[in-house]
Amino acid sequence: MAEQRQCDNFIGGVFVAPAGGEYMDVTSPADGSVCAKVAVSGTADVDAAVTAAKKALPQWKGLTIKSRAACMFKLHHLVQEHALELATLCTLENGKTIAESLAEVAKGNETIEWACSLPQLAQGNILQVSRGVMCHDENEPLGVVGCIVPFNFPFMVPCWTTPIALTMGNAVVLKTSEKAPMAMTRFAELVKEAGVPDGVFSIVHGTVDAVNAVCDHEDICAVSFVGSSRVARIVHQRCSALGKRVLALGGAKNHLVALPDCDVAMTAADIVSSFCGCAGQRCMAASVLLTVTAQPGLLDEVVAKASELTAGQGAGNLGPVIDEASQKRILSYIEEAEAGGAKILLDGRSWQSAQPKGTWLGPTVILHTKKTDRALQDEIFGPVLSVLEVPDRETAIAIENAHPAGNAASVYTNSGAAADWFSHHFRASQIGVNVGVAVPREPFSFGGMYGTISKFGEHDITGTGAMNFFSQKRKITTKWSKFDMGDAAQFK
Repeated sequence: MAEQRQCDNFIGGVFVAPAGGEYMDVTSPADGSVCAKVAVSGTADVDAAVTAAKKALPQWKGLTIKSRAACMFKLHHLVQEHALELATLCTLENGKTIAESLAEVAKGNETIEWACSLPQLAQGNILQVSRGVMCHDENEPLGVVGCIVPFNFPFMVPCWTTPIALTMGNAVVLKTSEKAPMAMTRFAELVKEAGVPDGVFSIVHGTVDAVNAVCDHEDICAVSFVGSSRVARIVHQRCSALGKRVLALGGAKNHLVALPDCDVAMTAADIVSSFCGCAGQRCMAASVLLTVTAQPGLLDEVVAKASELTAGQGAGNLGPVIDEASQKRILSYIEEAEAGGAKILLDGRSWQSAQPKGTWLGPTVILHTKKTDRALQDEIFGPVLSVLEVPDRETAIAIENAHPAGNAASVYTNSGAAADWFSHHFRASQIGVNVGVAVPREPFSFGGMYGTISKFGEHDITGTGAMNFFSQKRKITTKWSKFDMGDAAQFK
């Protein structure tokens, strides 16, 4: 699996070179080696994908939703059959451990499985609204849609949208992350093998030019995006200006609140899993721990458990961060906090020198004294936990509510009343009770709070949110003239 690969665009059911003939290196974060070459695409490539999609769309849209779901049923089996291969590609290009990659593939496949149920979920409503008057609605496909996905979950996040959009009858143009294009390139072959007609699913690789081309193409009617808040805002504004339907999910600063009555062992294990999982490179990672009053026993247990992690990609290990730029950015937050008087309870900077190759950074726990520290404000996107002691629950809620990100927040407690209070006072849209990664699963949807830097646009991603995003509801009202039984003979 370590040999260098070439990731070409997938258009019209075949792999094709980019129009400009340009490729860029895909570097493995584990050792810095070049593991693939990926196409650098632009407007001409996106236009070719859309042309193929428009040609294939009438046939695909014309199938029953049960027939489209049957393709997803086969795709689910194929992904399961090739899970280790897909996970190995994720580990190679992203750096996460093989256990994390296998879990990612399984979670992505859960969404494919849920898409198989859409014939039962998307059938619409019917009601006699008045004597002789019937209303019913239908979920119609939008047409050609674009999905722009990030590097941190190169398999799972594309599966949050692609199988649902396809089953609803759309054609999909997927723009992968240029940092992690390999798993989806292999996925394209499985989609074809599952019976999805050529042209219905396309992949266009590349960087900003490819993103802009997807946003700007007049025949792409809806765009979903997952990535940084800065780019999410740009994508939303660009698509909205053209009248497109758009859902752009950005970053997060997730707050965990530990109450004095929390189960220390369980809470510490969960916190470590949350801030260290996938090297902290997920929008649902815990990045701020607010302890209500001093809880030295909990902090000691967090540090002890995080210290058990070692550099590597096997069981019980922690993988590298995605690239050198990310590593330097994360280090700057640690160094700035330390220089400003924060105490480093666990320092992962030593992993740099211990690992001669790759972009490694160990678990780091910072105890802050000032709530204005930049590490408490910005999304760090690395295995770094910022801890701040607060005097009471009102202060904890005030800190969480004041942050412009509205993605996720969790409370650790053994009190049902306290859990209920925090659940109703957190501003975030995804709430955890004794759960550090509060990701809802289908049929529930994933998405930050509207009007924050975590979410720009309509609906949510995955589940029923994606079903609604990738379809247009048509309402039909019917009335017939009074039927005279005396005229029945004409129908014999």
